[in-house]
Amino acid sequence: MKYTFFTALMLSCSVSAFAQHNMTPFEYEKQTGYSGKNITGLNYQEDSFNFIVLGDFGRVGDYYQRDVAREMGQATIVLDASFIVSVGDNFYPDGVESTQDYHWISSFEEIYKDPSLYRAWYVALGNHDYRGNVQAQIDYSKVSRRWNMPDRYYSKKFKMENGKLLKMIVMDTNPYIESYYKTPEKYLNLAEQDTAAQRTWLTKELAENDPNVSWTVVVGHHPLYSGGPRKDIMDTKRFEQQFADLFDKYKVDAYICGHEHDQQVIKPKGRYTTQYLTGSASEVRRGETGKREGTIFSAGEPGFMTFSILDNKLTVHVIKADSNGNEVLYKHQHTKK
Repeated sequence: MKYTFFTALMLSCSVSAFAQHNMTPFEYEKQTGYSGKNITGLNYQEDSFNFIVLGDFGRVGDYYQRDVAREMGQATIVLDASFIVSVGDNFYPDGVESTQDYHWISSFEEIYKDPSLYRAWYVALGNHDYRGNVQAQIDYSKVSRRWNMPDRYYSKKFKMENGKLLKMIVMDTNPYIESYYKTPEKYLNLAEQDTAAQRTWLTKELAENDPNVSWTVVVGHHPLYSGGPRKDIMDTKRFEQQFADLFDKYKVDAYICGHEHDQQVIKPKGRYTTQYLTGSASEVRRGETGKREGTIFSAGEPGFMTFSILDNKLTVHVIKADSNGNEVLYKHQHTKK
């Protein structure tokens, strides 16, 4: 049986410390001793609910991983973000062997050291994670206070400042990628996964009629759509065929994914759900990103995305991070009617 979690994020007092002092979260932390820098163009909205998303990251601090980690920490402070989401491919080239694997130190614990990043991480599985011991990533939830992967797929609700709920559904998309079954020695235990059971669970989660849920997002590793190198491959097309209509039917507000090592925002004509793809938290495939019908934004740049919800508006920032610092590449807003 899969897990459904509910979290009510309660403030210890009715007004936050920085609001009492008429400051932004960054200004408050700065005057109390925080050593990080601000991010120009990333602005905190009072009473907003915020989280950070990264994907395809675990490369022992090489490529752009340390740069992205540094800027993620600063963005978390700027927005007073409640948590971090990983869309998978948490370790390269192969997943971890156990909860004692040194990859946990070299690719996670020693990289994401900004004090702001010591808060909850909600983690999905990518294809490279299946090249190791998936159960070890689940079990690490009992080792690490911040790592949360209660099962291969799960859901969670968060209480926002206005009393309404954000529902986040985390899928395991790997069993739906047909080409992986051709190399079972590479993707361990993939054939044992029950895709019908997960789809039944997913449909039930999407169909839940909770009047307090005002926003629904689904997180998975593989994209429904891409303008990148996987734009026309059958795996992408079949994944779209399996889930795009389902997400539209239940009015999923955002599908958040990675897999392509770039940044993309796509909403094809006639679709309800907007896809946000961020898969460049370490390696970047420059020059390989592109456009397709429905592409709103794309960039082959290292970085991550931030998500901010305020009442009926979702604001997403695409943030570049490299050795020169940070840059807000794009701001996308979606208003629910």
